[in-house]
Amino acid sequence: MNKRNPNAVLDVREVPKWNQWIILSIQHLFAMFGATILVPILVGLEPAVALLSSGLGTLAYLAITRGQIPAYLGSSFAFINPILTAKALDGQESVMIGCFVAGLVYGIVALLLKGLGTGWLFTVLPPVVVGPIIMVIGLSLAPTAVDMAMYETTAAGEKIYRLDFILVALITLAVTIIASIFLKGFLKLIPVLIGVVCGYVAAYFFGLVDLGSVQEAAWFALPHVMVPFVNYTPNFSWTVVWLIAPVAFVTLAEHTGHQMVLSKVIDRNLIQKPGLHRSVFGDGIATMIGSAIGGPPLTTYGENIGVLAITRVYSVFVIGGAAVTAILFSTIGKVSALISSIPTAVMGGVSILLFGIIASSGLRMLIDNKVDFSQQRNLIIASVILVIGIGGAFIQIGDFTLSGMALATLSGIVLNLILPGRSKVDPEEMFPTEN
Repeated sequence: MNKRNPNAVLDVREVPKWNQWIILSIQHLFAMFGATILVPILVGLEPAVALLSSGLGTLAYLAITRGQIPAYLGSSFAFINPILTAKALDGQESVMIGCFVAGLVYGIVALLLKGLGTGWLFTVLPPVVVGPIIMVIGLSLAPTAVDMAMYETTAAGEKIYRLDFILVALITLAVTIIASIFLKGFLKLIPVLIGVVCGYVAAYFFGLVDLGSVQEAAWFALPHVMVPFVNYTPNFSWTVVWLIAPVAFVTLAEHTGHQMVLSKVIDRNLIQKPGLHRSVFGDGIATMIGSAIGGPPLTTYGENIGVLAITRVYSVFVIGGAAVTAILFSTIGKVSALISSIPTAVMGGVSILLFGIIASSGLRMLIDNKVDFSQQRNLIIASVILVIGIGGAFIQIGDFTLSGMALATLSGIVLNLILPGRSKVDPEEMFPTEN
């Protein structure tokens, strides 16, 4: 049994007083809110459904991990480009199937982790592979951010340069950067939300905001969920599955990294107890829940880990409260309408920073893990991943297509396994000693 962490204000299984509980949970809601609603806006899904799926997914995750991991799950940025590509190819219905299969990949990996331990995962996905893949995620999204910040897209698909768009985007970007660097305490945790709010105000004065839908929306309105065999007939496509499902291997690496950081923050070896297999399985179930109602795939959020580190409130009851609050927010029609009224220029401005940070995070992983690029194998692996991923290479055989991030990930894994000189990673050295 774990001893109480003496540095914690509230330890993992401690219940806060009701008035503190509400405030602490809302703080976590704000920390994840901006990023969680940004993903569905970018890929054309309903933000209210994303809030609902993040809340339901987090509650499922807490149950599966036996209330031992205080982690919040929100929309995953890694799936943005594959979802956009898949939607263009075969429609939204097949996208949901692809996202569901990504959750199944998590389940399969969880079984392997349970049976074989964690060492093989670090062998297949070492930093020299994961770092460049994360860079591909951010850099491949760069054109999307710039287009949103600069152009108005007509119904016919024509792009029209708008000076007011780029000005609003730059205001949003500037405010987000200032909030991230100069604000203190709680406000420093929500720079994306602050940037979006200020950008929205600027867009209003530029005449880019239409509040008609907000005025017409009801206060109470259930999210427009997409349930297979109820709202639509699932359309299975191997091409879409191979576009989306392999991204799970990228987010698995992100998930493992979050567990490493969280273990250090709360001073418990979460890889050992309740076990990485439970955490990965919980993330997979959450992703399947999200896809089953029309939401994006989910992943653990670094923003909320940051809140834990700063507040030293590690209670899973606070995280659960944030999940319940997200579910309640998803049923407020005016909130959903207000989110949907955010101009693309505002989202483009904040996306410039967020997508750049994703790419920089991949670079940071390489630096933190001291990947030596004087070694030819490391240079080759990173180079191939970057060019294939960003260049948009693909392999097509009949109706089957393997492209983009999936092909880059597979190429990196294969090169790492077959090239000589592979170094071993001991994951046990990366975690705190059990209390």
